[in-house]
Amino acid sequence: MDYVSALVPPVVMAVFFIGVIRVIVKTQGGANKAKEDAAVDAALARTDARSASGPADA
Repeated sequence: MDYVSALVPPVVMAVFFIGVIRVIVKTQGGANKAKEDAAVDAALARTDARSASGPADA
């Protein structure tokens, strides 16, 4: 009976891990993809503008 108690935690963790991966894969793309891409593009544009203007203390 010890083998059952030894196998339960890894099996439970594997099931939850597979569930998390499935949720991540299912939520990729879809209706929010354009909004997420726009947010990333805006953030990259801000960092590019800051680096192009040079250091603030120089």
